[in-house]
Amino acid sequence: MDIDSGNFGYAMEPAEPTASTILCCECGVPTQPNAAAMCMDCIKLTTDITTGITREGTINHCRECERYMQPPNHWILAPNESRELMAICLKKLRGLNQVRLNDANFIWTEPHSRRIKLKLTVQKEAFTNTILQQAFQVEFVVNNTQCPDCARTYTPHIWKAVVQCRQKVLHKRTFLYLEQVILKHRAHLVTVNIKETKDGIDFYFAQRAHAVKMIEFLSSVVPIRFKTSEELISEDFKSNTANYKFTYSTEIVPICKDDLVCLPKPVAKAHGNISQLVLCTKVGPSLRFMDPLTLQTSDMLPTSYWRSPFPSLADITELTEFIVADVDFLGPTNGKYALADVELIKSSDGSTHIARTHLGSLLNAGDTVMGYHLTVTNFNNEVFDTLKAESIPEIVLVKKTFPRRSKNRNWKLKSIGMQQAEDLKKQDVERQERDFELFLRNLEEDPELRQGVNLYKDSNKKNAAADADMDEEDEVEEVPPISVDELLDDVEAMRVRQAVLFGN
Repeated sequence: MDIDSGNFGYAMEPAEPTASTILCCECGVPTQPNAAAMCMDCIKLTTDITTGITREGTINHCRECERYMQPPNHWILAPNESRELMAICLKKLRGLNQVRLNDANFIWTEPHSRRIKLKLTVQKEAFTNTILQQAFQVEFVVNNTQCPDCARTYTPHIWKAVVQCRQKVLHKRTFLYLEQVILKHRAHLVTVNIKETKDGIDFYFAQRAHAVKMIEFLSSVVPIRFKTSEELISEDFKSNTANYKFTYSTEIVPICKDDLVCLPKPVAKAHGNISQLVLCTKVGPSLRFMDPLTLQTSDMLPTSYWRSPFPSLADITELTEFIVADVDFLGPTNGKYALADVELIKSSDGSTHIARTHLGSLLNAGDTVMGYHLTVTNFNNEVFDTLKAESIPEIVLVKKTFPRRSKNRNWKLKSIGMQQAEDLKKQDVERQERDFELFLRNLEEDPELRQGVNLYKDSNKKNAAADADMDEEDEVEEVPPISVDELLDDVEAMRVRQAVLFGN
């Protein structure tokens, strides 16, 4: 009100401009003007931004190697509901490049249904200044087939290089251990075929580079030497190209752990002037020998061995069983070994003997040990015949053993699944079974040997301690059981049980 001017009227504030609205052409609801002349609800009902995007597809899967094909012709490992599998599925969709992908999730399906379902959320500008977001499902059918690499394994004469691994010994315990090490490091996945022969294993590869990697792997596990040869398969004079097949002949040193060895005198002097009569205590990239009378050790490289090779004097098949009556420690130690004089009772005839051994810290009265009884054994070895009689001990103890062990083990080993030799006789099969049982016993008794091997839980077998009923008077020391912490779950067995559970 303006009193001074005599004007008693009221001053009006200017009204705010109201936004203009239009009626939706579909439902008549007032809405802001847009290019479609419709409200947002009607736009969502009448507009589909997923038009042109495929809702179904097919994915190729190889049953042999569990790989999926990534277009155009690349096979990769992709676990269920993984990022790799999601990428393969999205690349199979046509029209997805016309929209913006906001989210993508897997929808759970039955494992045996051979279906993969995805829920995708996309955005697109449907009209001018109008952006829509929609979600939809996509379903893929898993087509089981064979990848080219697996198809080659069923086709003969497709290999490019072969590694022939041999060892000139009468047992196969070295190859049993080598098989488990290869499984642990998955070095067999690039092979085309693996064939077992009478005295070794042949590894076939589609590329020469894979064979060279296998040679490097073998040399890091066992002491070897190898020779290379090549064979001309075909030659094209016009393009100046040739096709070769390469063969790598690998030989493992014929000395095994716990073997008794008589070193030639020059070799013994070259390796720390060690005694000529030694035990092989470890086989790896090099050989480790120990003098059981002085605890002196020496490592020998494969090149040194092949420069002046020598055979083993005796292996573990010639071991004799003794019972420990008393242990007298002498003082010197070397790692887990301690020098001691041991009073022994021979199990076969009850005769008593005194022997000096490196196993003093591992033995107690009443234990059972295995050793070489040299005084009652004849050796056909020229180097051994040159030794002086006073330098040859009566008995050389090798290891502590356990006379009674469980027949059923709560663990198991896996196999590569190599092709068996065709010319095996019945005695060869029996020998392989004995070697495998002896290898299992060595795994039970030697924790260091188990470090390079994967042991798996066997749910079908119980611990033998619950199965064996022994009288209190008859009880003897059993082999220490393998801890459950050292065992791995058998994933393949779990998958089989899961498939049976779902009725596949």
